[in-house]
Amino acid sequence: MDRAQKAEAVATLKQTFEEVGVVVITRNLGMSVAQSTALRGRMRDAGASYKVAKNTLTLIAVEGTTYAPISDMLTGPTALATSTDPVAAAKAAVDFAKTTDRFEIVGGAMGDTLLDVNGVKALAELPSLDELRAKIIGLVNAPATKIARVLNEPAAKLARVFGAYATKEDA
Repeated sequence: MDRAQKAEAVATLKQTFEEVGVVVITRNLGMSVAQSTALRGRMRDAGASYKVAKNTLTLIAVEGTTYAPISDMLTGPTALATSTDPVAAAKAAVDFAKTTDRFEIVGGAMGDTLLDVNGVKALAELPSLDELRAKIIGLVNAPATKIARVLNEPAAKLARVFGAYATKEDA
């Protein structure tokens, strides 16, 4: 990798750190190509990305960002799982770690808040941003549905009473 490629890689990583909501640091302990492909697919499906980057380049890119506290975790063969949704990358990484012993979660960060392994696992148990939005829409929509039902109920009762009188007179 020449100097220009390294500078481009650092710029890309720095931009990633400015845009994401969470960074999960993982350690790849000899995963096969099929496992790596499966992991990248899961990350992509969850709305996250997974990138293996040189620790020295990552250390340069993380300087001056809110993710500077992760510097101490960047030792050995590491990779970065990132997402704008604070839960997506953590959830995908924790789910994949359950399937293989060759994938280890080191820790991570949410902004300037440093997360250990248990913090990442706790973050993975939270509902995703889409799930929270659906719950909020359901909560907002429920009162409107109840109001419509209450307003329509007296008219429905009157209609049943008139129907009963009509069938009584016909008999």
